[in-house]
Amino acid sequence: MVWLLRKCKKCGSYTLKKDKCPYCGGKVSVPHPPKFSPDDKYLNYRMALKQEERKV
Repeated sequence: MVWLLRKCKKCGSYTLKKDKCPYCGGKVSVPHPPKFSPDDKYLNYRMALKQEERKV
């Protein structure tokens, strides 16, 4: 499934543009969390990435 809605990391506004925010020019990302799976192969990598983000 393709998510069309994007959220600006800088100002928090929502847009359909995929490259940058039309209001402030900030980076945009998909605001939806990934689909949950009990057989997730990449869980350890995602958890390590979250730990690193908290340290910085």
